[in-house]
Amino acid sequence: MADIADMKAESLGIGARVAGALLAVIVLAVVAAPVLAPQDPFDIASLRLFDSLSPPAILDGGLMPFPLGSDGQGRDVLSAMLYGARLSFLVGALAILMAALIGVPVGIAAGYAGGVLDVALMRLADAQLAVPSILLALLADGVARALLPRSWLEASAIPILVAAIGLARWPHFARVVRTGARLHRGRDYVSAARLIGLGNFDIALDHVLPNVAGTVLVVAAVSLGLAVMDEATLSFLGVGLPVTRPSLGTLIRLGSDYLLSGEWWVVVFPALALAVPVILANIVADGLRDRLDPRARPSERLRA
Repeated sequence: MADIADMKAESLGIGARVAGALLAVIVLAVVAAPVLAPQDPFDIASLRLFDSLSPPAILDGGLMPFPLGSDGQGRDVLSAMLYGARLSFLVGALAILMAALIGVPVGIAAGYAGGVLDVALMRLADAQLAVPSILLALLADGVARALLPRSWLEASAIPILVAAIGLARWPHFARVVRTGARLHRGRDYVSAARLIGLGNFDIALDHVLPNVAGTVLVVAAVSLGLAVMDEATLSFLGVGLPVTRPSLGTLIRLGSDYLLSGEWWVVVFPALALAVPVILANIVADGLRDRLDPRARPSERLRA
């Protein structure tokens, strides 16, 4: 039984490595969008309405300048996807960074200190987790749009999205890190650090934080895909990035208008560009969890 479990774990590890390699290729392609994209979709002067809704090049009527077809404005779908994914990934990565910067200190403080502080911080996290993250992001986005002058909205669209998603995602980091901090605060090396006179802040920074870093990495990998989905959902609902700076969610919203008329490529390819990286990120997160947490490996559970 243990041998079978080890084989399954090894296959999962190979799958995670393959998924990580594919995800790295996608990220590199997105970063190199200005070089790889056949067209600059933000350059209005280069767009021609006569080229609008051209099918993919492999289909009848397709044009070679548009490998995956064009949208209703004559934009190359492939170029729009590369630039749109660039914005979506940027917003998702910054939002998860913000969530980690909030959630990790809160989790360490709650888990290491315990007592009233632990109860207060975790009840706050529980209250926020009781509300779907997309609703919290919508609320934060709406408040920011109501408070900021209208002339600032387009320029501050990315910071607003990052703050909205980051504030909605920090409890996931706090809950997991709090569990790890509670586990490690009773270890011998923490007691030894207290004996030599280290303060609580130094112990938390030098001893507790490094031991929960692997868990934080796994949560970040999972949350990154969710944050990208949050951004796409907000943009699809029309409260994310403006049409002049389209993300994948904006492209899907615009392309959905053409789905029933037969121009399926306008929405299907951006939807795949959103779904595939999110699935790959989840596979990588599973592999990281199995790699960094031996207790999660099937063979270890069988031997226990």
